[in-house]
Amino acid sequence: MTMGLTRRTFLHTAGAGLALAAPRLLFAQAATDRRFVFIIQRGAADGLHTVIPYADPGYAALRGALAIDPSQATRLDGMFALHPSLAEWASLHAAGQALFLHAVASPYRDRSHFDGQNVLESGGTAPYQLKDGWMNRLVGLLPRTGKQAIAFAPTVPLALRGSVDVASYAPSALPQASDDLLARVQQLYAQDAQLHPLWSAAMDARAMAGGVDGRGRQDPGALGRLAASFLAQADGPRLAMIETGGWDTHSAQNPRLAAQLKALDATTAALREGLGAAWDKTVVLVATEFGRTAAANGTGGTDHGTAAAALLAGGAVQGGRVIADWPGLGASSLHEGRDLRPTQDLDAVIAAVAAEAYGLDRDRVARTLFPQMRSGQRLPALLRT
Repeated sequence: MTMGLTRRTFLHTAGAGLALAAPRLLFAQAATDRRFVFIIQRGAADGLHTVIPYADPGYAALRGALAIDPSQATRLDGMFALHPSLAEWASLHAAGQALFLHAVASPYRDRSHFDGQNVLESGGTAPYQLKDGWMNRLVGLLPRTGKQAIAFAPTVPLALRGSVDVASYAPSALPQASDDLLARVQQLYAQDAQLHPLWSAAMDARAMAGGVDGRGRQDPGALGRLAASFLAQADGPRLAMIETGGWDTHSAQNPRLAAQLKALDATTAALREGLGAAWDKTVVLVATEFGRTAAANGTGGTDHGTAAAALLAGGAVQGGRVIADWPGLGASSLHEGRDLRPTQDLDAVIAAVAAEAYGLDRDRVARTLFPQMRSGQRLPALLRT
């Protein structure tokens, strides 16, 4: 058997424990007690459907049948309500552990998913301007242990790519490799300068996952529990990224987004439960590449827009608030006559959260994560001291 274990076979064997997972989690380790989880909503999530401006007279007029009945939603204040699928987030808001930022956007102003996600993840002001990601640059600002960063995914997305090495881990529904096989592979590659470090990193990740069953990885609750199993460990990762898709709702938006938001809610609840006491030192940021049109289209959905909503939760969050310089939904207030106009920079939100989470200088973090970011916007404190 040993003679037949080629490089291709090795990768296939490793894949028995490290296979495709979607949604995907990405981890990076740092010597700190604070946990920072970034959840990206790929596909342009509708912020007006998530954090509902029920008191704006333009909302019901523009949305028609898509408008959420405020009596069915959780009222956050005199202007905004939370979608009824977000029961966990509503409870966290009531407990002062969640807040919402509305009318936020990255510097990107066109409406291509690929370009918008590239700007959001790289931290540039234009697509493909930067080659690495803001999360990788953030890792570079933190004191780290000797272990490399780790990504719980088959491949590392742009936000975590860069000069800091990030390995990948993803559970599989395939049968687990036997201990005897793993020992043989370990022995075979002990002297291989290229494969031995890769194998060792994979085994470290496998050990960190412990007994968590990855076969239910597409279940939102299982996803949150798996993330928590890594983050809760004393020597585990302190930065995580969770990828979610399916937010592009050109049609049948009401049932589709109800399911999407329910899944996000379940992932968040599982994270909180799985982290236990570590939740008090955790912040979860949820954001999307851009929002959707203020008005409904003709197929029960919305089209690509501009501003959206960002969500923050965690025991470290100074919550119970909605932060919004609300532009209004009147015809003269809309961006290009069709979209929610952005009044807050998403880059500034990310920089502020990262700086507060790790006790770093906010200006230094902003310059590092977003080198071309416009200066001047100052946000109130978002996290507890």
